[in-house]
Amino acid sequence: MTAQIISIVVLALVFVLATTRSTNMGALAFAAAFLVGTLAGGLDAKGIFSKFPGDIFVVLVGVTYLFALARANGTTDWLVSAAVRAVGGRIALIPWVMFVITGVLTAIGAVSPAAVAIVAPIALGFAARYGINPLLMGAMVVHGAQAGGFSPISVYGSIVNGLVERNDIPGNPLVLFLASLGVNLAIAVVLFLVLGGRRLGGSAEVEQDEQDEQEEAPRLDAPRIATLVGLVVLVVGTLVFDLDVGLTALTLAAVLSLIWPASSRQAVGEITWPTVLLICGVLTYVAVLQAMGTIDFVGNAVTGVGVPVLAALLLCYIGAVVSAFASSVGLMGALIPLAVPFLALGTVGPVGLIAAVAVSATVVDVSPFSTNGALVLANAKDVDRDRFFKQLMAYGGIVVAVAPVVVWLLFVVPNFG
Repeated sequence: MTAQIISIVVLALVFVLATTRSTNMGALAFAAAFLVGTLAGGLDAKGIFSKFPGDIFVVLVGVTYLFALARANGTTDWLVSAAVRAVGGRIALIPWVMFVITGVLTAIGAVSPAAVAIVAPIALGFAARYGINPLLMGAMVVHGAQAGGFSPISVYGSIVNGLVERNDIPGNPLVLFLASLGVNLAIAVVLFLVLGGRRLGGSAEVEQDEQDEQEEAPRLDAPRIATLVGLVVLVVGTLVFDLDVGLTALTLAAVLSLIWPASSRQAVGEITWPTVLLICGVLTYVAVLQAMGTIDFVGNAVTGVGVPVLAALLLCYIGAVVSAFASSVGLMGALIPLAVPFLALGTVGPVGLIAAVAVSATVVDVSPFSTNGALVLANAKDVDRDRFFKQLMAYGGIVVAVAPVVVWLLFVVPNFG
């Protein structure tokens, strides 16, 4: 067995063990990078350390720290309250409010599971209270998170755009963002029509907190205003002045923490360290694979399919099927480098393929086996949980089967040749 085959088998083992044993995939990937790199790849510790993605680490820590501050000082509560009250009690608009809220949260830097964890309890509480189909409400939350998930300053967007740049692939951050936004918005419209959204009518008094209907809605104060200004600065600084996302977010978070240290102490503990470990571990292992020649080996195998446009479809399906049971963002860290040799043929447009692979690997997060789907299942109220699980599983299966071929037709086939 060659070193390349060994490294692929170990990568598959990492995904399987992380899924079945509830172990952080990043920790397993670091261990795999050490063992495979030294025993099969001939790398020493210094060579493995050189593969650590320091730029991605700063993006993850900076963006999630800033968002954790926003959550700790109540800025996200204020945003949710303002958006919900803006519908004026119109029940039919509540699913769309939840879609928009999660989209905005991920677009400004929240990792998708964090945004879903914030909004899902509120959304599914409204679903139970006002007779909204819980599958509709849960799916709107998850697809909303993915709709904003690839903005240029988001965690997913920063990771994918960083990988594209590191691998010298022609990219377009705006196309990536709009591709995910468009696909998830289209799915949301279909779900709203099919799952009874048109039949929702009437109005109801919308409370800020279901647990205490008398609780006063959060108000803007100095920390929240400063945080909102900071988020605007982050958007403008990165999009207009091309500032580094991670360093800009860390700087803004540091300023806020100096002025209001109490909330900063809480926020540090809420940085999504498991996600940081996961991403950095997977990317370190993938970099070891690149050094060993495994990426070229697999890329050449994919191109060996003989028909490049079908090979692109295969990549999309690999992303969708595996991501339904494992980490979407971790999988993207492995899939995008695999596409490099394939893209070198020049027969498939790189921008379209990257968009198709990224969307395929994230739109399936409605699966109850994914973090987002599990959060929806856990927060459903007044439902038969076994039946709801089967509904989520069936819907997730439909998405896995249909979404890859749809995004392939939209983004890959028009740019073929």
